[in-house]
Amino acid sequence: MTNKKGKDNSNGKAKATSVGGVVAEPKKKETGPLHGSRIEDYCMIGDCETAALVSREGSIDWLCWPSFPAAACFAALLGTSDHGFWKIAPKGKVKAIRREYVGSTLIVQTTFETREGEVCLTDFMPPREKHSHVVRMVRGLRGRVAMQMDLAIRFDYGRTIPWVTRTADGLRAIAGMDMITLRTRAKLRGEGMTTRSDFTVRKGQTMTFTLTNSSSLEKAPPELSTEKAYAETERFWTKWSKRNAYTGPYKEAVERSLITLKAMTYRPSGGIVAAVTTSLPEKIGGPRNWDYRYCWLRDTAFTLLILMHANYMDEAVEWRKWLLRAIAGAPDQVQTIYGICGERQLVEWEADWLPGYEGSSPVRIGNAAVDQFQLDVFGEVSSALSRIPQAEDEIRVSASSMQASLTDHLCKIWENPDEGIWETRGGAQHFTHSKVMAWVALDRAIRHHEQFDGKGDVKRWKKNREMLHREICRKGFDKKLNSFVQSYGSKQLDASCLRIGLVGFLPMDDPRIIGTVEAIEKRLMKDGFVERYDTKKTKDGLAGSEGAFLACSFWLVTNLWLIGRKEDAKAMFDRLLALRNDVGLLSEEYDPVGKRMVGNFPQALSHIALIHSAFAMSGLWTPMGNARAEAGRRRKT
Repeated sequence: MTNKKGKDNSNGKAKATSVGGVVAEPKKKETGPLHGSRIEDYCMIGDCETAALVSREGSIDWLCWPSFPAAACFAALLGTSDHGFWKIAPKGKVKAIRREYVGSTLIVQTTFETREGEVCLTDFMPPREKHSHVVRMVRGLRGRVAMQMDLAIRFDYGRTIPWVTRTADGLRAIAGMDMITLRTRAKLRGEGMTTRSDFTVRKGQTMTFTLTNSSSLEKAPPELSTEKAYAETERFWTKWSKRNAYTGPYKEAVERSLITLKAMTYRPSGGIVAAVTTSLPEKIGGPRNWDYRYCWLRDTAFTLLILMHANYMDEAVEWRKWLLRAIAGAPDQVQTIYGICGERQLVEWEADWLPGYEGSSPVRIGNAAVDQFQLDVFGEVSSALSRIPQAEDEIRVSASSMQASLTDHLCKIWENPDEGIWETRGGAQHFTHSKVMAWVALDRAIRHHEQFDGKGDVKRWKKNREMLHREICRKGFDKKLNSFVQSYGSKQLDASCLRIGLVGFLPMDDPRIIGTVEAIEKRLMKDGFVERYDTKKTKDGLAGSEGAFLACSFWLVTNLWLIGRKEDAKAMFDRLLALRNDVGLLSEEYDPVGKRMVGNFPQALSHIALIHSAFAMSGLWTPMGNARAEAGRRRKT
């Protein structure tokens, strides 16, 4: 049976005791207390096909099964406990909590200290074979600690209550084609439509819980050996991490960021999601809440360039294959965003029964930016294609041919306005950053085809590259502000202009680059962090404000280092590193007033920019194309 709040009253008996496949009525708002922890209090576990967020209190509040963009079976992060969660923690008062990843892995250990003793909760998701598993192991370290497990499975983003039945070694929850199996030795009981277990662990004892996703049309998957799964998971991540070629002073931060990016890669296709969450707000209580569980060409191209710097070429090759599949067809059909397997239809809708993280609504599923024209992605993709090694595969069109086709198309469209890197919804403009990245696309294509004797129309590309360079310097730079500006003729600054020197459009010692850095420091810095732009003065088509965009702050670090202000760069980089949570993760933005993370989490672009700054400050990266940029500086514009 269900009550008005949609709780599960499974009592763990042999016959089914909750309504099979019942769909709760959608509600605009829930009356129960919100459930989610602060964003920085979460860590991530994953199997390179999906991921779960685990709070410091031992609650899994977000998990989409079987893949990153699938419907969540635990969605309490965006609502109340009625929307699904899985918590294991001591019953009594907790004196202290310590948490860390095990070595160079994605296995997390949370140690709870109570008056009666200490326990260690180990959470991980083994590398997937046929089925996806979440394994939770409770081990006694000291004394005797009473524990409690609460499990509320809610399919369809907290909306669908499953039919729960008792099995010989746990329980089974089914709704439609979805099935989740819990296996454990602990005794289970139903209480208020939640499955609960009370158990005690002493020093040296271990209690395990394994949750497995599968289709309800198939037999229940075989039992998983948790010891073997742990060993395989540790081996997988340790082996992968050893390939890291970074040797600078920020090894710990770089390694954790690389592991995070790998965990956000969908292994079957090579696609890389921007984040594993949807609708974590850019400002608490505000409407700027977006679904980031998809593959932005821009973000994935950034990711691949970083992975290649760190010696992860296999991922680069797999991404090239994903790209070739995703953008197959005419160049004018290229999208900004794709699904993890190259899907094109990402319809945006609102889950109006979820109240949102700390009441931040709406909760959006899908992303309407898929229909936007964003000129800059041609530059990011061209840069990646120029660096990614070729590989034998069954795809007919090679990367070089695709790059040539995209560049020919770019020559026809670069004069058009676009929605820009920030995906504003206030109408298309001639964004300076977008034009610079169009120049980058032409520049990298020319270099690539000259190096490998390609068949592209290089003469035409060079003509367009020169035209673009002149136009950007004339229309995108404001002499009174001594800075590149957000769009042609604008008086507004934009942090995306910090990338102009980094991509080699002009050398870093050019007065226009230095002037842009100084202007952004003066006008877009808030409490020591960089905002994307002034939301009060920019018509972006959105209500409300937002936090400081962390990637932009790292871009400023890199600029400061490269223009010779190394002490300033180091001080700011150390301050940004200090924002990471206790296990080294970053969200999209930071609220310097509330002193907390905001935005989707963990955010790929934040970790990409962190790694990029670390490579630059370690002398392992310099801007590409300085010779070309130097020639551009000498040219009268």
